[in-house]
Amino acid sequence: MGSAALEEATEHQGRARVALTAALAAGPSHAYLFRGPRGAGRRAAARAFAAEIVAAGAADPDDARRRALLDPSPHPDLVWLAPRGAQHMVDEVRERVIRAAAYRPFEGEHRVFVIDAAEAMRDESQNALLKTLEEPPAYVHLILLSSEPEGLLETIASRCQPVDFAPLPVAVLEAQLVAAEEAAGASPEEIAAAARLAAGDLERARLLLSPTGRELRGVIESTLAAVLADELSGTPWARLLARATAAGEEEEAAAREVLEEESQAGLRRTAKDIADGAKRAGRRRRTEILDLGLELCALWLRDLAALAAGAEEVVFGRDRLDVLRSQTAAADPAWARAGAAAVQDTRRGLDLNVSEELALEALFYKLARTTQRVSSQK
Repeated sequence: MGSAALEEATEHQGRARVALTAALAAGPSHAYLFRGPRGAGRRAAARAFAAEIVAAGAADPDDARRRALLDPSPHPDLVWLAPRGAQHMVDEVRERVIRAAAYRPFEGEHRVFVIDAAEAMRDESQNALLKTLEEPPAYVHLILLSSEPEGLLETIASRCQPVDFAPLPVAVLEAQLVAAEEAAGASPEEIAAAARLAAGDLERARLLLSPTGRELRGVIESTLAAVLADELSGTPWARLLARATAAGEEEEAAAREVLEEESQAGLRRTAKDIADGAKRAGRRRRTEILDLGLELCALWLRDLAALAAGAEEVVFGRDRLDVLRSQTAAADPAWARAGAAAVQDTRRGLDLNVSEELALEALFYKLARTTQRVSSQK
């Protein structure tokens, strides 16, 4: 039987609950891949599942379970590896997982190694991990967590039992946001909008209620207003790049501080390792914020199309209805739908290392030209 903690962690993930409960009853496998969007509960489920594994066969199962459920956990047979920057450090994967897996359990009968954001492992780390996945000691269990499983080598993914986590329903997101401190000061309409715009991702919903998220939404709103008014001489999209750059710099500084603290605590880190790790973390955050801004742009255009078509009930931006209505007069539904597709094309294009500034300039001038053409045809 699954634990109360596991049942709670998978409250809104019926398929995952059934799979993990059955695994505990039959005896857990050597490797699992928990895949699904961020904020869907993968981490909480992994911690609860790991706690049940280390509790099995322990002299004091309740105490072993209690310690394993703590975050961070002091249990010596539970190793939780998360990237400090944009990627996992190769040495950490080798030392804390691959080599550590050769040692027998310190207390009970099992050892559990959890690799968070497994897609952030370099190919070198994944290839090194392959032998552990293929021939693990009987007492070793690995749990890989990933919101982007396509970033894992096929040889890694194929050796893990998949456990799928679905996006959380909007009602669940709203309820969790209302109960969280992040929603302090947010109106019911803003909470409803964040829950819808997050696409089932609780972490993203919380980000949208943060100062960064609110600023990002404001930037997109004003940029599209400039597109509709054909006032692009001030390069309004530059604010999006500036916001993403600022977020990246903040993340780089925070990552550098963590890496330096770890180095001082005895974890082997060269000056180059610290600098490179911090820069990777900054780039990853910058890319994340820029991509989110473009996704919000596509969703704003989607809302314009819905309003123009008389379908207000499906609008995501519940807290910006007045602004959306005012822009709808100048927005043809066909233009808005085509514009949303153009934004998604730009998002995909940024993966090819094109100039971000030129890509955004091309996108928003294209949107302005097409809205003018549609207006002249009315």
